[in-house]
Amino acid sequence: MAQQWSSPSAAATSEISNYLIPAILSTIFCCLPLGVVSIIFATQVNSKVATGDVQGAAEASKKAKMFMFLSIGGGVLIWICVILMWIFVFGMAAIGNM
Repeated sequence: MAQQWSSPSAAATSEISNYLIPAILSTIFCCLPLGVVSIIFATQVNSKVATGDVQGAAEASKKAKMFMFLSIGGGVLIWICVILMWIFVFGMAAIGNM
């Protein structure tokens, strides 16, 4: 007797976010390499849900979220370093001109 294929329940799939929009925004505005990894995992979520791999979709969603936050954190860290460097460079130039 063959088993009938059933699609994943709507409750299971509606709880899984793909984080695609935040991943794209973090790629554009923050840290490109980590943002691209986040986009890759975010795009895997919907295809895994469509094939019935709810656990794989949840794991891909978790990784997309993690890399999105790492991208945002990396971008903020880079901007802080750039601002501090500018303050240091222009501060030393101002002191040197006195």
